[in-house]
Formats: sequence, C-alpha cells, structure tokens
Amino acid sequence: MKTYFTLFIVACQSIVALAQDNENKTPYLTKSLANDAISSVVVTTSAGGIKVSGESGQAPRIEVYIKGNNGRELSKEEIQKRLEEDYDMNISVNGHELSAIVKTKHNFENWRNQMSISFRIYVPQQVTTDLRTSGGGISLDNLKGNETFTTSGGGLNIDKLSGMIHGRTSGGGINVSNSSQDIDLVTSGGGIEAKNCDGNIRLRTSGGGLVLDDLKGTITAHTSGGGIEGDNVEGELTTSTSGGGIDLKRMNCSLDASTSGGNLNAEVTQVGKYLRLRASAGNIELDLPAKQGLDLDLRGESISQHPLKINSSNDEWGKHHISGSVNGGGIPVSADASSGDVNVRFN
Repeated sequence: MKTYFTLFIVACQSIVALAQDNENKTPYLTKSLANDAISSVVVTTSAGGIKVSGESGQAPRIEVYIKGNNGRELSKEEIQKRLEEDYDMNISVNGHELSAIVKTKHNFENWRNQMSISFRIYVPQQVTTDLRTSGGGISLDNLKGNETFTTSGGGLNIDKLSGMIHGRTSGGGINVSNSSQDIDLVTSGGGIEAKNCDGNIRLRTSGGGLVLDDLKGTITAHTSGGGIEGDNVEGELTTSTSGGGIDLKRMNCSLDASTSGGNLNAEVTQVGKYLRLRASAGNIELDLPAKQGLDLDLRGESISQHPLKINSSNDEWGKHHISGSVNGGGIPVSADASSGDVNVRFN
C-alpha cells in the first residue's frame, strides 16, 4: 500500500524542544497509520523532539506538535500562515516506511518567527528507525529492530528496546533502561544512566557522570567529565574517568577501572578473568572475595590488607609494592594508586 500526505511546516536550528514536552497537549495534526503496517520510520527535523513508541494498546498514528519560540502557544491561523510562508514538511508512507521530513525555506532574520516541531509516533514493535534533530530530545520505547538516532539539542531516553541501538547527542544526558543486544550511546553534553540492560554495551560522555546499575554483558563506559557509580554488574566491565571518582558495588565480572580524578572504591563479589584498578590522584579501596584464588600485584604510597594475609614468600614485598597470592593464587588482580594508598579487604 502506498499513501502520500504533504504539508508545509516549520523547522528551526536554534530551539530546543523535547518530545516529552508534548504530553497532555493537543497535537496540531494527527494522521492514522492503522492501514500501513509500518516497519520503518525516518524522521528529520531541526526544531523539535521526536518520540517513537511500540507500546501495546496504542492506535498506530503520527502526531505533530507545533509551538512558537520559547514554547509560546500560537493560534492555528498564525501557525498555518507561518508554515505556508517559511517551511516545508513532507509526511508520507511508501513501502511500509513512514517518512517525516522538515525543511526551512530560508534563513530567519527575525528569530521570533521561528517555530518548533515535535513528532510523536506510535507503531508496531518490529520497527527500525532513523531519527535526526538538532533542536530537541529523542525518546524511544518498546521497539525491536535497528534504531539509529542523533540530536545536538536534547537528551536521549531509551526504554525497552531490543536490537542494534545507536544514539548520539551533544546537547543532553542519556537514560537507557530495560534494553538489550547491542547498545552504543554517546553524549558530549550530559551524564549517562544505564539500568537493567544486557548485551554489548558501549557508553561514552565527556560532559557528565555515569551510573551503571544491573548490567550484564560486555560493557565499556567512559567519561572525562564526571564520576562513575556502578552496582551489580556481570560479565566484563571496562570503565574510566578523568573527571571524578569511581564507586563500584557488587561487581561479579572481569573489571578494568581507572580514574585520574579521584578515589576508586570497588566491591567485588566474584572476580572474573582479571581485575585491574588504577587511580592516579586518589586512594583505592578494594573488597575481594575471601575464598577465591588470586594473584595480587598492589602498588601505592602505602598498602594494607585484612583480615587475610597475602602469601608473600618468594614474592616481592615492600612499602610501596606487594606481589603475592591468596588461596593458592589464580586470577590476576592489580591495583595501582600512584599517589595514594591501597587498602584491600577480604570478605
């Protein structure tokens, strides 16, 4: 089936508008998608947020929200006049692909005439997306497919996705939860919070902290602009920061963690294939399982361990460096605090 629908509408480079701002507001335009069996969604706009949802019980549809600069409400007559004079928007369905493309006709001399467009789209769960905006946030939930989305003017909110998830923002934070398979998310303008996710997970920010809770899989998470907090991670975790401390609890994984901006605290219930900790500007506090065979290499200004004693016979033992084993040795564990202390506890 092929359907085609065209409107003239607005886009703007400088307005930030989040898709979730439109909750409980009346859309300027609603178009049913009930007969189109949508399997792909393509959206491009520079003036608003985008939300795509596969939530059950929702009638398939696309909703368009329009407001004036700084969120000012406009009459339908004023909106229509500005659309006809200044903007193009094309909404079409072709081969089960929904396309919503917004373009401006010219540059604005008067910023007061700029408007914001946001989309809310309800589709089946088995949908792929390609979403782009420079003026708002992006929200996706309850989808199974390949999802690609980019914004330079807002945050990313991801919940209940499964598939290839590839998101970028330079203007906000990222929240991802209850998602799986392959997750790749980057921001330079905010923090990242990831909860209850599994699979191959890659997270990177230069403008905020990281929160990593209830994750399972192969995880890499890096920040240069904040601290790192983690709780209940299984599999393999590589994480680093140059702008804060690290606090990790209930780690049951292979772990590589480093910071040049604070202390490093790690509570490890079970060491995986390796454990590597580095802190160049703070102390290391390390809790290790008392019954696991470990080979330890500890370096710092001073080193303490309790209640177990490290077996150091025929090994190196000094004020700043201890190399030895517990429980007969086995898994390599290193902790290096170049300008701080290392304190190891066995629980």
